[in-house]
Formats: sequence, structure tokens, C-alpha cells
Amino acid sequence: MQAPAPLPASYSAAFREQPGYLDFASYGPPSAPVLETAAALMSLAAEGGVGASGRLHAGDLRARQVFSRLSGFAPDHVALVPATSYGLFQLAFGLPGKILAGAREFPANVYPWLRAQQAGLCELVLLDAAPVTPELVAAALAPDVTAVAVSAVDFRTGHRADLAGLRDVLGPDRLLLVDGIQGFGAADIDWTVADAVVVGSQKWVRGGWGAGAMAFSPAGLERIRPVLGGWTGVESPTAYDGVEHAARADALKYGVTNLSPFATGAFATALELLEEAGTRRIAAAVEARAGELIGLLDDAGVEVLSPRGPGQRAGIVVAGFPDGNAAEAHAALALAGITATLHGRWRIRLSPHATTDRESLVHAALVLGGFA
Repeated sequence: MQAPAPLPASYSAAFREQPGYLDFASYGPPSAPVLETAAALMSLAAEGGVGASGRLHAGDLRARQVFSRLSGFAPDHVALVPATSYGLFQLAFGLPGKILAGAREFPANVYPWLRAQQAGLCELVLLDAAPVTPELVAAALAPDVTAVAVSAVDFRTGHRADLAGLRDVLGPDRLLLVDGIQGFGAADIDWTVADAVVVGSQKWVRGGWGAGAMAFSPAGLERIRPVLGGWTGVESPTAYDGVEHAARADALKYGVTNLSPFATGAFATALELLEEAGTRRIAAAVEARAGELIGLLDDAGVEVLSPRGPGQRAGIVVAGFPDGNAAEAHAALALAGITATLHGRWRIRLSPHATTDRESLVHAALVLGGFA
């Protein structure tokens, strides 16, 4: 396999996570520019000068614009959210009809639909299989199915959903709704095949907690109602005239209130750093690290439960422990200075980034090999 193009030196130098950090699927340590942005905005707020509020929230527009460029959606089809779950609730409460979703999805992509169903707003059909494939969806389709909700990358196995295949199965009349948090910033994915994409800042984007974005196709923007939209999602929100205002026509209609300027400013900076380095270049580097880790685990005799094809996965590599001793192996990783996620007795999830050094991968495989 051809080696990926080297990352810009400025990108690699922007991060300072400790060696052994292999847990980007949980959260990605932010860059120095992100820390500087958050600190500068906090300092600006502390001064309380004239015009500070407008300057604080300037990051909102920056974040929406750069997310538009990176995702491929029109700028007025992009809105900011404080978290992925928040955006998924907007989708679930705004779309009536029958929804198909995977029962084994990350809970953040299940509970919004459960709650919407309990509120009488939709009917949820859970597909008790993983991953959610075009074939599985095709077998479950019925005339009254409105949409399919799926994760771009499965949190448990690292399997990358075939979004283009799902789009073909659904056709133009049903919506494809995507939780993109485990893929955006980690994999080269055509997001525009979806009708709604929701991501958060804290994982592969490496922008910290408290911000994210959601983007819509024309059909998604038209059909998903702003049921949870608040005072910032209407026309002339600061008129304060005591009457209900019409919802905005763009994606900002899903707004509930003003977001944290510290979080959105940090998100904007993280996205700009991602854009500057090149999303495809970063995705190729993540793919190379994941592939190298799989090879090292193979050599160490450790079972690998993640897909092996480069187009079938993103940055998640899952090690299996058929003897049920994953907890012991995870404790040994921690003692060796390696951070990963324990999934019960049988699995450990490792997720390297483009900035992960080879020594960390070698060390992790060596430790886990002792438990194979």
C-alpha cells in the first residue's frame, strides 16, 4: 500500500498528547491553537468591553462556513449544535413516520427515536443486527418507511457504513440520517449522500466538548420540522414583541438558544486546522495507522474484530479476547501508559490518529499479545 502524503509540520506540531494515547474514538486531545482560541475568548468575556458579545460569537459563523466547505453542504444548510445527541434529538422530533435504526447503534442514535416514539411523533423499527447494511435495510423497507438513521462508523467495531449503498436503496423519497461523529475528521466520506449529518467537535475533529454541527440536503431541510426550535430559530428573534415569530427558512431554524462562544470558537479553529492540513491527507494517515496496528496485532496473535478493508473502516481497531480477559489486558495497557477503551469482557477498542507515533502501536500490540 502506498504511504500517505506526509502531514504538514505545522499540523503535527499543533498537538502534544502523550505517547500511548489510542483513544480518539472517545475524545481527541485538542490542539494548541484550540486551547489558545478558548483562552482568548474567555479573556475577552472577562474584560466585558463594548462590543464583546458580537466578537465572542463571531466564531459561530466561522464554524458554519468551514464546516460547509469540509462537508459539502451549502452554508445556509448548516447549523451548530452543542453536542451530537442534541442534533439527533432535533432530527427525531422533527420527522414523522416510520424510522429504521439499528438496535446496536451507539445509544445516542437510539434514544432520540425512542423518546420521539414515546411522544407519539414517529414509529421506530429497530433492526437487531449489526452493522446496518443496504441489504438489511432493503429487506426491512415498507411503503410507510420515512427514513433510516445510521452511524457513519460503528462505535463498537469500526465498521464504516455504506452510505452510498444506503442512498441507492432508499431512493429519493426516503431520508438518510447520519450520526457522523466517528467518521468526520477520520475518514474520507462523501457526506452529501445523506439528508442530515450530525457531528460533534470532541473526537476526531479535536476541538473539545460543547460544539458540533448538523447539515442538511434540500429535502432534509424541507421535511425535518423545527419542533424543538427555540427563540433563536425564528425571524427577528430580538424584537421581543410578545408574539410568536415564523421559523427561519435556513438551518438556523433548529436553534434553541445561543451557544457557548468558547466552544464554537474552539470548534471553528479545529475545523480550520483540519482544512489547512487536508481532510483526505489526515484520513489517509489515520487509515495507515489503523492498518499498521492491525498488522502488529496479527503478528502478536491478538484477534482483530474490526473490518480489514481500508474502505470498510475508519480509525477504530477492536481487539478481541475470547477468554474473557479483556479487563485484565486493559489494566495492563494502563500500567504501560496506553489509553484505550474497554468494552466488557471481550473487547478493547483502540483508535489511533494521524499524530500517533509507531512506537505506541508497537507497545500496545506487545502488551496485548501477552493476553492472546
